[in-house]
Amino acid sequence: MTSWILPPIYLAIVRLLLSVYAFTTIFFVLGWDGAHHRHDLDRSSFSFFTDLSYWGMAFYFLFSSLHTFSYARTGRAWLQRWPLAFQIAHAAFYSTIVTFPVLVTAVFWAILYSGKWFSSEFEGWSNTSRHALNLVFAAFEIFLTRTLPPPYAHLLIIVVILALYLALAYVTHATAGFYPYSFLDPEKGSGRLAGYIIGILVAACLIFAIVWLVIWLRKWVTEEKLHMRGKFAKTRSVNDEEMVEVTRESMK
Repeated sequence: MTSWILPPIYLAIVRLLLSVYAFTTIFFVLGWDGAHHRHDLDRSSFSFFTDLSYWGMAFYFLFSSLHTFSYARTGRAWLQRWPLAFQIAHAAFYSTIVTFPVLVTAVFWAILYSGKWFSSEFEGWSNTSRHALNLVFAAFEIFLTRTLPPPYAHLLIIVVILALYLALAYVTHATAGFYPYSFLDPEKGSGRLAGYIIGILVAACLIFAIVWLVIWLRKWVTEEKLHMRGKFAKTRSVNDEEMVEVTRESMK
């Protein structure tokens, strides 16, 4: 739970602030839609990949801040006391956090955005928070922490999650009568639908590969070239390496 540039306590504070902002955005948007009689948007929010990934990001930063606070205080991260299965799950969680925000942002601005700025300040803020700042949050984890590149096995997890979401989208249509994203409608052409699905899958794989490379380069530059091997807690445990890194190594 360390950074190559930020002391653990500051890293924990930043992560907590990012979590607070994400949760504030989620609940404010839900409240705003409810107050303006847009209850259908509230009820359907869990059908949208954007919303699901934003919930995931909010919870990731919450738990990672708690892990980092415990490390800063005791020299041993809360994560290190968890069962191995939970440590592996947290490592996979990290891989989704640095991959899905990039995919969400790319799909929104390249496919879904109409080209005209939003009609209200609220729409502009909410969409910027969920389709631009999410990328900034992911970049923070990519560039300013000491994590290793994610194991290749995590790419399979990324693909499985996307497949499960595709199934959810069609369950949504069967139960609620709408597609979360219009390009998923097969009536607009099966070839077009297949193209979107394959394109998004390929994009996710490319994003995963690019993120892997960027993290590898960050580690090489900061630790090998600049010799900035991390800011540690004053009270250090015997093993001060990232527990997430240890988990990832065990999965290779």
